[in-house]
Amino acid sequence: MANHTAREMRLNLFLTSMGHHEGAWRHPSSEVERVQDFNYYQEIAAKAEAAKFDSIFMANRYSVSKKAVQYGELGGGGMEPLILLPALAAVTKNIGLIGTVSTSFTEPFNVARSFSSLDHLSNGRAGWNVITSGTDEEARNFSLEEIAGHEERYKRATEFLEVTHKLWDSWEEGSLVKDKEAGVYALSEKVHEINHKGSHFSVKGPLNSPRSPQGKPIIVQAGSSKDGIDFAAKYAEIVFTAQQTLEEAKSFYKKLKFRVRDFGRDPEKVLILPGICPVIANTVEEANAKETELHNLTNPEYSLLQLSNRVGFDLTSYPLDGPFPELPEIEAIKGHQSRTKLISDLAKKENLTIRQLLLRLAGGRGHYTIAGTPESIADELQLWFENGAADGFNIMPQQMSEGLSQFVEFVIPELQHRGLFKTEYAGGTLRSNLGLEAAKENVSLF
Repeated sequence: MANHTAREMRLNLFLTSMGHHEGAWRHPSSEVERVQDFNYYQEIAAKAEAAKFDSIFMANRYSVSKKAVQYGELGGGGMEPLILLPALAAVTKNIGLIGTVSTSFTEPFNVARSFSSLDHLSNGRAGWNVITSGTDEEARNFSLEEIAGHEERYKRATEFLEVTHKLWDSWEEGSLVKDKEAGVYALSEKVHEINHKGSHFSVKGPLNSPRSPQGKPIIVQAGSSKDGIDFAAKYAEIVFTAQQTLEEAKSFYKKLKFRVRDFGRDPEKVLILPGICPVIANTVEEANAKETELHNLTNPEYSLLQLSNRVGFDLTSYPLDGPFPELPEIEAIKGHQSRTKLISDLAKKENLTIRQLLLRLAGGRGHYTIAGTPESIADELQLWFENGAADGFNIMPQQMSEGLSQFVEFVIPELQHRGLFKTEYAGGTLRSNLGLEAAKENVSLF
């Protein structure tokens, strides 16, 4: 029975080459030989756009383990988002393009200019997923001995966002006139130096890229720690999150929406999209068998290295069939605090051995994995969407090509039949497609 709700589910595709399961690149159906082939990514983008996905999202990593490359550390292709996404902009028309850039290893001027350029090239479809990064291995690739502490990274990120917003606002609406006859390209009185001087950055401005179609790209954020929630509530328009149960998702949704209101923003204009990692088949039994097949392609040594890196604690000396150990206090962890807490809580709640935990995480790194039929997966998405747990979902196929095809062919039509998901794009920018407000300029800054 179709449910004709006025509220529309938002769907983002989390793009990685072979899939989100650690063993996906080894699966007989994977096209691992195409991992650096642009045509492969173009096909995926075309498939997502034809299905009316709102956006494509690319994560970003700034280090690779010499030991782990043997087991598929670069099974995701190692692609730089700000190289691949502009290329995809040229071969797509409506789908949003969200790239990840860290505030710990870049400068506001570079980032503001890059995303302004992407917004221009895509006619207003750009989004920036803001991360602070969390590992010493990444820091050592950028002339640093270690990563800054959690609180300090968020202080830098806050100032970073303030500067990028000032730079995007340094060109007012209507500043670009391109008047050949008068010989005036832009109205200088509508272009401003920002003259920012802060604790981390000193930036004169203006940006050397005019105001883009969206005014400002969509801001996306994924932290669920206290600092991450405050940062998202202040700046984000889309929030990616990892939640294991409906109740946990409802609790996070409520907490973040209240915090958004505390910052004087409209909670309806901040979209919360939990990650969902589906395995789809005709029956639940077949789906479970597919997932088990993927589990059998994992390597425990690699999985343990990945988990140690994720929680910021070396687990390699602990027995695989022993219990997950007590970790340091979350506040003492420099890395990804919210994901570490989720993983630790999951292990305790289900009394998992390290080996069992590795398999639970193999398909989604802490995101919710679900094996089922198209109808049962649509049921679960509808349950979360209609019960205060999500505004939509960050879809993470455990096998990218095959899993996306099945989601597009079977789950999306089911959601459309229920009146939960659109059949056409609204048209225009990513903001307008998502029902978000146009980015307001703030010339009072100057």
